[in-house]
This record gives sequence, structure tokens and C-alpha cells, in this order.
Amino acid sequence: MKISVLTVCWNSAATIRHTLDSFFAQDHQDKELLVIDGASTDETLAIVRSYAGQGLQIISEPDRGMYDALNKGVALCAGEAIGALNADDAFHDASVLGKISEALAENDIVHGHLDFVENHESKRVVRRWRAEPRPHDGFRSGWMPAHPTFYVRRAVAEKNGPFDLALKVSSDYDWMLRAVELHGFRIATIDQVLVDMMIGGASTRSLRSHIGHNLEALRSRRRWLGSGPVDYALIAKPARKLGQFLSKQPLKSKR
Repeated sequence: MKISVLTVCWNSAATIRHTLDSFFAQDHQDKELLVIDGASTDETLAIVRSYAGQGLQIISEPDRGMYDALNKGVALCAGEAIGALNADDAFHDASVLGKISEALAENDIVHGHLDFVENHESKRVVRRWRAEPRPHDGFRSGWMPAHPTFYVRRAVAEKNGPFDLALKVSSDYDWMLRAVELHGFRIATIDQVLVDMMIGGASTRSLRSHIGHNLEALRSRRRWLGSGPVDYALIAKPARKLGQFLSKQPLKSKR
């Protein structure tokens, strides 16, 4: 199964080597990487181009933000499966895409565990996101997958449509909600850490960004799930994340 990995970047010279190295280290060979750059002005493109000839496609032009860039990547990719790897994140180890391919052989959507790390040199874990199977009430219960671990078959992306550019920090939440809740696709959880994510992303860098993300997520649930002005998930979703700061035990290797 060919897997397309989409990496959105803009002035990411400080971190993108870790992202690229983790992709090219994957032992799953049927893969491609699309780097969608928003016209960087630092050394990002020079770094990316140094990997040319290794199953890499580069698009560099001004865009309307990360979700616009992801839409471009979905439209251009050739894989049977699609997922995203942020330009300051990295695959946890070399087995990740192989595990994703295995799981997608019998499912339409897969997701797994994620470690938040201080940086990719120390790999010091400051928070652990442990994926759970979808509960009966799904997104209404406050549950959600970690988007950097979320991979889908092409048919899911085609049915789901584009990321909503009207949502500034939670269009990935909205996209996953639609994929999981609206179309009856089969979803499975991979019991393995898939991605090391650096702290400080658009929805995690401050209290204000957390609040903005949760209000936009409520807006998505109201639109697609018929939630009221305030719903259970508005409290349960952030409450579920509290346990991520308390878990300090790494998972045993699944290899």
C-alpha cells in the first residue's frame, strides 16, 4: 500500500531535518512525501531540496495557512493512504508506516499513540497521548484521535472533502469528526507510539489557543452532530487531556 505523507511548512529550518530523516528512515518502502511550503524565507527549502531524488515532491508558494496547504497536498498525492506529519514532528521509529499499512489493510481509518516531546535532540517526553478506541458516543463524549497519527484510505479523503478554511485552529478536528462520524468508515487503533510531537503547535502553545480550539470544535459539533450551544464534550474533551500529563510510563515496544 502506497502511503502519502503530507508535511506543511513555513520557515521551519530549525526542525524540518528531523521530520525528513524520520520519513526516509521508514522501513515501509512504498511511500511518498509531499512538502507543501508556504514560500519560506529562511533555509527551509534548501534543506528540503537536499533530499531530492528520494520519493519527495516539493510545492512552494504562498498559501492561506496550514489547512489550505493540506488541501493542496491531498489533491496532489498519489497514495492509497494519506496522513500528515508536521514540520516540527517526527515518526517515533522506523516501523510506523509499516504498522499503518498493516492496519489499513482491513480498515478505512487508523490512529495511534503520540508523545509530546520537548525537542528531538533529547526526546524528553512532557506529555503522552494514549489513543483509545472510539467509544459509543464518539466525538460527543469528548473523544478524538491525535491528528498527527490519523491516516485514512484515499476513499475517506475523497468522501470527506477539503479541510474547512473558515476554522483557524481546529479544521483538523472538524475533518476527523466528519471522517469518523458521518460516513460509517471502519476505524482501528494502533497500540503503538506513532509520532513524537514538539510542544508549541498552533492549538497547544497557550491557554488562549486551547480555548480557541475548543470553541471551534464546539462549532464543528453543532454543525455536524446537532450539539447545543454548550455540550458535554466542551468539558469532557479538555478533561480527557489531563491524564496525558500524569502518564510517565513509556509503552513497551511492539516490534
